Amino acid sequence: MTSRRVLVVEDDRTINDALAQRLRAEGYDVLQAFDGPGAVDLAADQPADVVVLDVMLPGFDGHEVCRRIQATRPVPVLMLTARDDEADVLVGLGVGADDYLTKPFRMREVVARVAALLRRVERAAELASQAPRAMRVGDLVVDAAARRVQVAGEPVHLTPTEFDLLLCLVREPDRVLTRERLLSEVWGWGDPSASGSATRTVDSHVKALRAKVGAQRIRTVHGVGYALDAGTAP
Repeated sequence: MTSRRVLVVEDDRTINDALAQRLRAEGYDVLQAFDGPGAVDLAADQPADVVVLDVMLPGFDGHEVCRRIQATRPVPVLMLTARDDEADVLVGLGVGADDYLTKPFRMREVVARVAALLRRVERAAELASQAPRAMRVGDLVVDAAARRVQVAGEPVHLTPTEFDLLLCLVREPDRVLTRERLLSEVWGWGDPSASGSATRTVDSHVKALRAKVGAQRIRTVHGVGYALDAGTAP
């Protein structure tokens, strides 16, 4: 089996080399970039299966790198940020990042997140194959096969992870899905309890998803998780 390729984009050479060394030890083929333009060029020349991407980079920042890479070919992205600022995180998710870690981080957590992102891609294909082609809840229509969403007849653009999250919720309207279950089914986390910050990834994606499909459609059950509200009026 061909090893999966990971592109590490980090301007701090010590951190970049440490990440690359650990990922190679786990069996990944690792590419390294140290600035924004170099990352975009390398991603175009040697497409990766996962990108580990720092936000603060020379040339242009990680958000712009993510935007340019995703415009060419969708790929799972784990963003590394020095700030645990919600607005900064939402910007990253909005340009197509799938997950994020705040510095300082543990190498084993990066490895776990990379593995989870690879499982998410496989799980997304499985979920789509199991779901009916088109599902409707009120004026929300989710086409699993075409990966398209409409609200009140208007198309809504979602990132791949936002779509997978919505698909998971729409398959069981009004059923409360725990954060742990969402982490398992959408992100591929085998052991969500291993990282408390992982559940915050779910919360951030739900917030971004609400901004696109309507806040009233996704109900929060405090301390438990989320549910798609089937009774939401169009």
